[in-house]
Amino acid sequence: MLPQNLTIFPQARILDFETKHKMAWNVPKEDLIHIPEHWLVYPEPEASMHFLLGLLYIGFFLMSTIGNGIVIWIFTSAKALRTASNMFVVNLAFCDFLMMIKTPIFIYNSFQRGYALGHLGCQIFAFMGSLSGIGAGMTNACIAYDRYTTITRPLDGKMSKTKAFVMILFIWIYTTPWAVLPLLEVWGRYAPEGFLTSCTFDYLTNTFDNHLFVGSIFFCSYVVPMTAIIYFYSQIVNKVFSHEKALREQAKKMNVESLRSNQNPAQQSAELRIAKAAITVCFLFVASWTPYAVLALIGAFGDQSLLTPGVTMIPACTCKLVACIDPYVYAISHPKFRLELQKRMPWLAIKESSGDTQSTTTENTSTVSSAPA
Repeated sequence: MLPQNLTIFPQARILDFETKHKMAWNVPKEDLIHIPEHWLVYPEPEASMHFLLGLLYIGFFLMSTIGNGIVIWIFTSAKALRTASNMFVVNLAFCDFLMMIKTPIFIYNSFQRGYALGHLGCQIFAFMGSLSGIGAGMTNACIAYDRYTTITRPLDGKMSKTKAFVMILFIWIYTTPWAVLPLLEVWGRYAPEGFLTSCTFDYLTNTFDNHLFVGSIFFCSYVVPMTAIIYFYSQIVNKVFSHEKALREQAKKMNVESLRSNQNPAQQSAELRIAKAAITVCFLFVASWTPYAVLALIGAFGDQSLLTPGVTMIPACTCKLVACIDPYVYAISHPKFRLELQKRMPWLAIKESSGDTQSTTTENTSTVSSAPA
């Protein structure tokens, strides 16, 4: 019997330890009211999961702040890059930069294994995330509109700096209420989610007002920019494909291989470049915010048992990853940006020749073709 007792006793101690350590076990009582009850029934995640996410966010922080910081610096200081279209690129880089400078809150919480910075840290984290996330979505929509007007109306569709400034001002006027209202708890509120190390708007409280808020913010911050992006880029692809088809038909009638006598064979066709740009932009937006949109709808209108702490940390990572990728997709693929980067940081060995920045068609088309490729 003695060996059996010695075996059972440690197991009993382990079971007792596990039952005590639920989520928020180390949260002060005064802060428990800010945590949705949904999370309190789950056991605390393993410490290794907290540390892994903390290390991942350190990588996100370095990659995004350096990349977006360089984009803001180069585009604002280089005279050749101070165009109306590039104002949107700078605004997107600022949104992504703003999104990532709040990650030290998450990193600290992760290494402290929970809600370490409390309600204040949660509110700062969620407010900056809402402001930058919705702002980035609307900026993507404006970039799509700018490229749509440039390529479909090359003579009168060129964006002016005044118009670009007004559109950027509208972006922030449109975005700010969605970030401020939950902060002041006028409509909706911010609450911790997942491992209680990150925060976003509360999609779990089962009230009519909260359901209406979730539905409204889903439509205004996801459906509206998504619809604009898909519409404008689909129109661009349709326009370019129609133009290329007309050129091929005319060349066939004239019994020549191509009407583009000065076309560089090494270059991709215009239709492929534009198609890749449209697919890349749409994919980035879908990949970053669709998980959050689906998660919020499930939390407000679906089966909340599907939202485990581990599952809800996935959207938090996807939107941060895209904030790291954006500067490379929107800017580093830009020949003039690479040329300026080469001048200021020759040790990067970019080897961009000034001839590569010349457009093979028109200046307006060059602006559009600087999209992801």
